[in-house]
Amino acid sequence: MRIWRIIHLLSICVAITPATCIEVCGQQKFNVIFFLVDDLGWSDVGCYGSTFYETPAIDKLRNEGMLFKNAYSTCHVCSPSRASILTGKYPARTKLTEWLGGRPEREFEKLHHGQKITALPDEEQTLAETLGKHGYATANYGKAHLNRNPTTYGFDEAITGWVRSYYHPFSPTYTKTLPAKKGDYYTDKLTDSAIDFIERHKDRPFFVHLEHFSVHDPIQGRKDLVKKYEKKLAAMPRDEGPDYILEPNPDGPAIGKNKLQTLTKNDDNDLHQRERVWWVKQRQDNVEFAGMVGATDESLGRIRSKLKELGLEKNTIIVFTSDNGGMAASNQYRGIDHPRETLNSQFASSNLPLRGAKGWNYEGGIRVPLIVHWPGNIQPHSTSQSVVTGTDFYPTLLEMLNLPAMPKQHLDGRSFVPALKSEDYDRGPIYWHFPHYSNHGYQSPGGAIRSGDYKLLEYYENGTVQLFNLKNDIGEQNDLASYRPKITQKLKTMLHRWREEVDAKMPYPKTATSKPAPGSRVSNRKGNLPTDVDKFAPGWKIKNWGGPSMKPGLREKWQGRDDVLVTHPKSRQVPCVLSRDAKVTFGKSTTLRFAVNNHPNANWTLIARINGVEVLKKSIDESRWKEFRLDLSKHVGKTVKIELENRASDWSFEAAYWNRIEFTK
Repeated sequence: MRIWRIIHLLSICVAITPATCIEVCGQQKFNVIFFLVDDLGWSDVGCYGSTFYETPAIDKLRNEGMLFKNAYSTCHVCSPSRASILTGKYPARTKLTEWLGGRPEREFEKLHHGQKITALPDEEQTLAETLGKHGYATANYGKAHLNRNPTTYGFDEAITGWVRSYYHPFSPTYTKTLPAKKGDYYTDKLTDSAIDFIERHKDRPFFVHLEHFSVHDPIQGRKDLVKKYEKKLAAMPRDEGPDYILEPNPDGPAIGKNKLQTLTKNDDNDLHQRERVWWVKQRQDNVEFAGMVGATDESLGRIRSKLKELGLEKNTIIVFTSDNGGMAASNQYRGIDHPRETLNSQFASSNLPLRGAKGWNYEGGIRVPLIVHWPGNIQPHSTSQSVVTGTDFYPTLLEMLNLPAMPKQHLDGRSFVPALKSEDYDRGPIYWHFPHYSNHGYQSPGGAIRSGDYKLLEYYENGTVQLFNLKNDIGEQNDLASYRPKITQKLKTMLHRWREEVDAKMPYPKTATSKPAPGSRVSNRKGNLPTDVDKFAPGWKIKNWGGPSMKPGLREKWQGRDDVLVTHPKSRQVPCVLSRDAKVTFGKSTTLRFAVNNHPNANWTLIARINGVEVLKKSIDESRWKEFRLDLSKHVGKTVKIELENRASDWSFEAAYWNRIEFTK
């Protein structure tokens, strides 16, 4: 009889699911919430030193968990960093080395970008897939940005995509997946979805990868929080020092102080491009960005409140971090000779005391905040000086969850559980490789290594190296390369050997016969735009068009309209012009009618001329269609020259969207 009872119990264990097995066997698995903030700088939260942004929920997590002083992303831009978290591999090893779809090659760049892939590889077994195989319910919310639906690489549910506006409507991507109404704020709605998933899966272990699009641009704070920070800023004393500084390219001839001062006064796109200098914000005083940080902080607080309500707060690991450094340097070139409201839309925050920004291998681009809460296993309000990086989360979480390691998968990761337990821990050197030019500066492609207190940066265009002692010089102001030649050579040799080990793809010189590497995004201003213009509005011509990254041309649908033409100025100073000669016949063709729209990230100026005389000038500064009519009746019986200008207001996404350019009675 005893034998039959044993057989019966065994049959039950075979039949039950992994989730119910946890209950039957009396075991309890930790849940995991990976709270990943986009573009949040190392010093953008209170517990990391910010005195302007208020982050009570994040600070509370710090008080109950462990804060890491030396945590790093594996790349200074998003997609490679995110892939490393999910794969446990360096971007150089997977060849996913740039954000997707990437910056196009430019004519003035001396090097072709290194070869890269353009989506997360199928052969990788992601952290989500591994946890799913161990009975975890998995969900991905926000900015996945790996060019694949997250449900194809291990997530049971996913609500992801790009955000054009933080206020409804967020973007066409979210129309069906994230229901919202007028006035709803994206960060809040994304949090609602994460909370809903937690409630639906409270009785089994879950992994929520909450990849907040915040605090990435467009820089739009929640209105109530923006008002709060406007009052706070008005009451604050004015600090000394510049609002912005120009950072020169270190991989080239040194720029003296006098010349740098001249460049500071002459805020010209073409001049700065030639000299390869870039503006970097020096103050945390952006009220719009503060409103975004505040909403993100509230998101964490709401999730933790729900965990407590459901009795899960002691059974849930929370990892709070960022995908790269803060956007102290603007995305693409944007000068500072603009009103405060415009600058707030261009420069997010200051990364001081760190140098540089997102898109750079200086600390401001790669050092990130990291707080880990592991109830019952971490000394509350503890701090770690251990160096950790994005590849390390995969093996660390598996060890925290008492799951078997997968060393062949998380090849470049090292578990930092000893550091979490306040034990001695040294993960060894960490590496960076970015064989591309970045949107956030004119610096050369390059790589870096940190080993102990020393960090070496190498630039691939001219081979320049820099060496810093981060223990004594966290702001990377004192280049020791010429003073510590032995350390410089040692780290340089280590970096080169590592690149060989992982088969890192390098940029290479442009020649008369060279071609871009596979995966490259190539600018081609010749394209088919003139043909598209003639197809869109027969008889019209186009000149001085640029903005290849905006992919000018015809769109079948955009913002609720069919047959839309996209144009972009050649430069900040040279507008794109649509033109044609038209004979105005009595009773016919007396009015020119057209509609325009703008890219949600930038404004542009519409100018219309008839026979060289300006008859219309209008700032297109709202993402909605605007109808215009030009009366041509006084030109009856004559042939007139009509010009429609797409002129840049600043310099970023100044694309014009045109619909129905036609003559009517």
